[in-house]
Amino acid sequence: MDIVRIEFLLRLCATLLLVLTACLVGFDSQTKVVFLTVHIKANYKYLDALSVLVWIDAAAASYNVLQLLRCLFITTSKGDIKQFSHKNYWFFFLLDQAVVYIVFAANSAAIEASVIALIGIKSLQWMKICNRFTRFCIQVGAALILGYLAVVILFLISSISAFQLFRLYSPKHFLKLKTKLIDDPYIVHQNVLQNDLQNN
Repeated sequence: MDIVRIEFLLRLCATLLLVLTACLVGFDSQTKVVFLTVHIKANYKYLDALSVLVWIDAAAASYNVLQLLRCLFITTSKGDIKQFSHKNYWFFFLLDQAVVYIVFAANSAAIEASVIALIGIKSLQWMKICNRFTRFCIQVGAALILGYLAVVILFLISSISAFQLFRLYSPKHFLKLKTKLIDDPYIVHQNVLQNDLQNN
């Protein structure tokens, strides 16, 4: 299995996990009767970290769908990975890095806010709400676990992206492309001299 197909499968899994996380949090709600006719509805909009998580996961999933189309184009055209220029691979690498960090940050912020909702903070008089909205909290917890699984897969994708980029560069010459090394007259001259010495 070549690296593009592995990347395709990983991006597909990450996209599914991100969409599932966003849907679990976004469509999660629970209504409780607090006092006689007073109803309180818990949903993600009451916690800013969960709102941010939904939007960031949706954006990251959209980005991965676009990258899936790129992988699909490469596999169906039977082209090599090197058909893109190194500038494109820098762009993909930086975007993949940004997506990993942003999704990780959003999940971490959502976990922090969820822990406050779970245990409360007496000194600030913040009540815990998970003892009343149990199903809501369990569903958010499951979504956060899926979000961290997506982060792990995005990290693997970012590693593949780094490999695809840095394999284009020479291991002996700092930030010189391998194709430029072949065209470099100094390197060509050195190779000719070495061949002459070996022949004599």
